[in-house]
Amino acid sequence: MADDRDSLLREVDEELRREQMQKIWERYNGLILGAAALIVVGVGGFKFLESRRIATAEAAGAEFAAALQMSEDNKADAAAKAFEKIAVSGPAGYASLARLHVAGAHAKAGRTAEALTAYQSIINDSASDGLLRNFAQLQVASLKVGEGDFTEQQNRLKPLAGEDSAFKITARELLGLSAFKAGKLDEARKHYEPLLIDPKASRAIQERVKIVMGEIARAESGTASPVKAAVPDATSPAPAAPADAKPPAPEKK
Repeated sequence: MADDRDSLLREVDEELRREQMQKIWERYNGLILGAAALIVVGVGGFKFLESRRIATAEAAGAEFAAALQMSEDNKADAAAKAFEKIAVSGPAGYASLARLHVAGAHAKAGRTAEALTAYQSIINDSASDGLLRNFAQLQVASLKVGEGDFTEQQNRLKPLAGEDSAFKITARELLGLSAFKAGKLDEARKHYEPLLIDPKASRAIQERVKIVMGEIARAESGTASPVKAAVPDATSPAPAAPADAKPPAPEKK
């Protein structure tokens, strides 16, 4: 008897649910169908845009690779035009990398003002990758060693010299060199001495540091020589990048 009652209750409950669903469908079927259509259209649109993005990135990658090949083949003028075109019309990642190459080519040719302008355009572009902006900032600091206000160099380099920075070793070297050029020998020594025992500093960096430390010692003893302090080479074009537009590789931490 109890089983018959339970069965009857279940049937009544199911019937009520069917009636409720039917009423909901009759009242809102337009909205339900519209929402379903929007989902279908949205998924289709997303796939279309994604396919276009991939196609654009692949095309930009091919253009960037071709420009790199021209550069390696010593076709400087053709490479410069190709990089400038990508810098203007390419996707954000490739555009920033192309601007790095353009800036590096200007610096290598001694066109410092043009190089600084190109590097600054990357620094000011919030759409550029943070690592690329830091790299450009480092190049600006390198080109401005011995020029302008030392405080300006400090403001430019100190954020790059922190422990979490990918470019901390080079930034600290440039801070030391800028201080030396400004006649702030104690400040230069403060930045240079730790680099001599830092295992992360390359041999080339430590050799340059030793040269300048010798100059500091001679200056302090009153026997300074006219030897020009070693300046890290930061005027070459940015390192060649892989097809996926990754930024220059950071120093090891």
